Amino acid sequence: MMRAPTTLTRRSALVLAGAAALSARLTPWAWAAGRTGLHGLSVFGDLKYQPGFTHFDYLDPNAPKGGRMNFAPPNWTTNQSVETFNTLNAFVLNGDSPPRMELTFDTLMSRATDEPDAIYGLVAESVDVSDDLATYTFHLRAEARFHDGSPLTAADVAFSLALVRDKGHPALAEALKPMVKAEALDAQTVAVTLSQDRTRQTILGIAGDTPIFAKAFYSAHPFDSSSLDIPLGSGAYKVGDLAAGRYIEYARVADYWGKDLAVNVGTANFDTIRIDFFTERQTAFEAFKKGDITFREEFTALTWATGYDFPALAAGKVKKTTEFPAEKRPGLQGFYINTRQAKFADPRTRAAIGLCFDFEWSNANLFYGSYTRLASLFGNSDYAASGTPGPDELAILEPFRASLTPEVFGEPYVPPKTDASGRDRAILKQASDLLTAAGWDQVNGEIVDDEGAPFEIEFLSLGDEVYTRFLTPFTNNLKALGISATLRQVDPAQYQSRVEAFDFDITLGAFHFTATPLTELIQFYDSRAAGQPGSNNLAGVKEPAIDAALALLPTVDSRDKLLAATRVIDRVLRAGHYIIPAWYLADHRLAYWGIFGHPAAKPDYDFAPETTWWFAKDRAAAIGYTG
Repeated sequence: MMRAPTTLTRRSALVLAGAAALSARLTPWAWAAGRTGLHGLSVFGDLKYQPGFTHFDYLDPNAPKGGRMNFAPPNWTTNQSVETFNTLNAFVLNGDSPPRMELTFDTLMSRATDEPDAIYGLVAESVDVSDDLATYTFHLRAEARFHDGSPLTAADVAFSLALVRDKGHPALAEALKPMVKAEALDAQTVAVTLSQDRTRQTILGIAGDTPIFAKAFYSAHPFDSSSLDIPLGSGAYKVGDLAAGRYIEYARVADYWGKDLAVNVGTANFDTIRIDFFTERQTAFEAFKKGDITFREEFTALTWATGYDFPALAAGKVKKTTEFPAEKRPGLQGFYINTRQAKFADPRTRAAIGLCFDFEWSNANLFYGSYTRLASLFGNSDYAASGTPGPDELAILEPFRASLTPEVFGEPYVPPKTDASGRDRAILKQASDLLTAAGWDQVNGEIVDDEGAPFEIEFLSLGDEVYTRFLTPFTNNLKALGISATLRQVDPAQYQSRVEAFDFDITLGAFHFTATPLTELIQFYDSRAAGQPGSNNLAGVKEPAIDAALALLPTVDSRDKLLAATRVIDRVLRAGHYIIPAWYLADHRLAYWGIFGHPAAKPDYDFAPETTWWFAKDRAAAIGYTG
């Protein structure tokens, strides 16, 4: 619904290169310098699982194997599509591939999704780190095998890393750009050397996300082309039955070489994971009602509220639930006020505008009560400020106390709840008082500045009816105060051009950060980014206290220090009313046939039922499900 860029533009990257270069020092990684035989890696070295651990806590080591999940993927990546597929190569730009092809390949290490950025040995049993943090030497498990029984060696790893860097899909290749070389030292040892352009996330992406291919296979098959040839993999699943563009089945590899490794215990429980492809959303929903699909996540509030009234649900055969919370990844969806314009310079003016957004009315009347109001700029994460500033936060804030509003040093700002009428008179009175305090006058029912010019606000959005639905009540409340508020809807090209040039009054935006946000925050809130066209500092934030907190991020050496910096940023932004927080979905909206079991707890940073749930024969029998 909202604008959601996830990468830097080229222009903003170049301008902020000086700041990003600081990350080359990699201070957070200092804990790993010169260490050998490491069983895991993380940015700050805070690994939850110690050597010799038996399984991840969020998995059930006794989960039974068998059965199938007919799965509607709620997410996908690279060139994957849920409407059709014409290639089985999910790691290049060409073609449309089926989601979850990554299940057929192993990686050097595996992510623990109950930790923000930790990875543990999979194909690699251990890793050594050079003193200068530039070289990571991985020691491979001798038992690692491809599906045809051939050994997986360091030559395959070195080949794969170079192949993805040079010819892979940009979503994967970008993380490998700082890799100078990957060299097989012997059959079980591969050394990865990084340049000074590396970031804290580089080695995590290389080891934790990059698939390992069989060198022999891709020496005989072009990698950068679309093909339905089944690639030789090494993962817990292999490609089974398929019909191009219609369905694909992933078959569990019974003799999978890594099935007993600690990182795999409790995973890959279904014998078969099937994905059917649909070009129409309603057609897919009808397939779910009949049981042709057995698991889906619902993303449409209207369907969630009114569409689940079919016989199987009424009979108790289908479960509809919001029991699984959303991932704890910081992000913000909201209305960005362009403070480069003089009319928005006073934070009291911005606060008044924010009070005119009646979230409670919109949620009840437009969204069927599905959403939760955001307050923090790091919503639904530990990085959000709460209570009064602690000692670590005060150490950053105190030098700027004289220039900061007193609100920064109290409880962080939380938007007040309205009476959900759409025009809460008490809150609109607060907004009117704030405008008066900010120097605006009311003449004949119209808000004007000290020269008599009317206060005009234009909301910029894409030309979609969905924006009209919730922006119209917002602008109506502004008009009730005497502000001339209008909505300008444009095509995607014009929208992007205007936003990159900061040619707007207020616009919508949605941004999501990594689970360990560091220098990526610079392009969002640094004063230098405010003046750089194309940056994501849409509100034009220029706050010395925020700049000071951002300056600490390249060299913070603990998660506690990172938390202090992000909470300072959050406090100052909220007190300054630069962004009007919108909403988020607090839980996954799931519907599934009652034939599955699942672990007792969901991890904080991912949700993958297709690899962590299992088929429950007794439950299937109880509802008469035969599949």
